[in-house]
Amino acid sequence: MTNSKPPIWRNSRFWQITAQFMAVFLAAILVTILWSNLNRNLQQLGIQFGFDFLKQQASFDIGETPISYTATDTYTRALWVGLINTLRVALAGIFFTTIVGITAGIARLSDNWLVRNISLVYVEVFRNTPLLIQLLFWYFAVFLSFPKADNKVSFWGLISLSQNGIDLPGVHFSPEFSALLLGLIFYTGGFIAEIVRGGIQSVPKGQWEAARSLGLKPGLVMRLVIFPQALRVIIPPLTSQYLNLTKNSSLAIAIGYPDLYFVSSTTFNQTGKAVEVVLLLALTYLTLSLTISIIMNLLNRTVKIQER
Repeated sequence: MTNSKPPIWRNSRFWQITAQFMAVFLAAILVTILWSNLNRNLQQLGIQFGFDFLKQQASFDIGETPISYTATDTYTRALWVGLINTLRVALAGIFFTTIVGITAGIARLSDNWLVRNISLVYVEVFRNTPLLIQLLFWYFAVFLSFPKADNKVSFWGLISLSQNGIDLPGVHFSPEFSALLLGLIFYTGGFIAEIVRGGIQSVPKGQWEAARSLGLKPGLVMRLVIFPQALRVIIPPLTSQYLNLTKNSSLAIAIGYPDLYFVSSTTFNQTGKAVEVVLLLALTYLTLSLTISIIMNLLNRTVKIQER
């Protein structure tokens, strides 16, 4: 008696692979249809799709230029300036909001009543207020209310505050950059604080008791025992907050900070290349988001439990 193989259509793996091919095929058809409609609509409007405009003279100034730029430079150069400005805010925001969020999250679990409730008020106020309103508050109610540069306020001869922004030894931050950065830090920090609090509370109480039984001080218990274990729970949602911070930086246009979205909007208004500019903008933010995700996923692998 011979064993005959079952028909291929009874193999579940066959149907899984087939379904994936069908999904890719349908997606390709959809993209083709959309692309065809786009080209037809552009031709009817007398617009030619292309990126040749990037070589043209930009003819507009940018308030903050971390690299050399003049109005006679190309749109490519202008977009590079906007991208660098976005990266400045995103990287600084990720760094400082991590510090603020971790500090507030640990403070939420403090035995000190005052510290615990100050952290609670901070989290509830900043997390439940729209980011746009916070940015407008920092810009108009805080920085524009500072005295003029001639009467700037100095602290210890190191920090100076005025309507022109914040001055540190060798470093100047414009009011637009400062307002955007502070808004992103305190807004995102409120969410990170709750993520940190939840991660710490996910560590079994036995770990706390075991660490205390060794005679470790509370600070060492948190730093050496509890927090490293809580990172397994903290990092995945923390990644989402980093992505949100990077994308929320596009609200810079509300206070006049020349980030990538700001420069792209000016480029679109002058060239009329809506599709091309939006496509470049989407691909750039997608690349930034994927880069952050990859880095955080690598970090997540280093803190996960290693099974034997």
